[in-house]
Amino acid sequence: MGARKKIAADARKEEMKTTYIARLNNCPTSPRKMRLVADMIRGKKVDLALGLLKFSKKEAAGNMYKLLLSAINNWQAKNEGVRIEDQPLVVSKVYVDSARQLKRLRPAPQGRGYRIRKRSNHVTLFVDTVNKKVENTQQVTENTEA
Repeated sequence: MGARKKIAADARKEEMKTTYIARLNNCPTSPRKMRLVADMIRGKKVDLALGLLKFSKKEAAGNMYKLLLSAINNWQAKNEGVRIEDQPLVVSKVYVDSARQLKRLRPAPQGRGYRIRKRSNHVTLFVDTVNKKVENTQQVTENTEA
C-alpha cells in the first residue's frame, strides 16, 4: 500500500473510533416508505425517537426501532464506563438507499404479463452526542468567518 493510501486509511480508522453507526441491509420495505420513517426521527434526541418509533403505526418503524437500539448499543460498546443518561444522544444522520429488487410477473389480460417490482432498501443510522454536534457547527462558522 502506498504512503498516501496508508495515511487516508489511518485517518478513516481514527474517525470510525468516534463514529457510532448501525446498518440494516436488504430490508424488504420500499425505500420510499422507509424514508418517511427516517425523516420522522432525523435530528431528534434518542429517547424521543424511540418513543416516536414505538408508537408509530407504520411497519417500517419496527425495523427502524431495532436499528436505533443497535446504534445505541454500539455507542455503549465504544464508551464503556460512561452512562448513557449523562450523554444526551441524538440521531445525527439517517440514510435510506435502495437495494436489490425482486422482479415478479403478474398475469394480465390477453396473455400479457405485468411486472411487479418488490423493492428493498439499505438503512444507515448515525448516533452522536449533542455536544459534539454543537462543536462541529462552531468550527464551520469559524472557518467561514475567517
